[in-house]
Amino acid sequence: MVYNDVIEKIGMAIDAAGVAVIVVGAVIAFVVCTVRLSRREREVYRRFRQQLGQTILLGLELLVAGDIVRTVAASPTLTSVAILAAIVAIRTFLSFSLEVEISGRWPWQRRDIAAS
Repeated sequence: MVYNDVIEKIGMAIDAAGVAVIVVGAVIAFVVCTVRLSRREREVYRRFRQQLGQTILLGLELLVAGDIVRTVAASPTLTSVAILAAIVAIRTFLSFSLEVEISGRWPWQRRDIAAS
């Protein structure tokens, strides 16, 4: 039982790190956006969305890692693995959607070198 408790705590720590990344990243993006607005820089909203999207993507990756650790390392059952698969599918869809919002292209599409 000690092993499962340790795995659960590790998974919760990874989840907490994911939430912390999202919260801290959102605060930083907001502060940077406010500074850019005060300087009257161009494309502030687009850069804010990109920075916030990147922060959310990183947080989602950590949340998925926490779910995987708790589900697979503890006591995997068919039900828990099915729930994990649904969670990973939803978060993967969100990650792809955010990637398209941030970069304007799918992750598997090549970047246009001339536009960079």
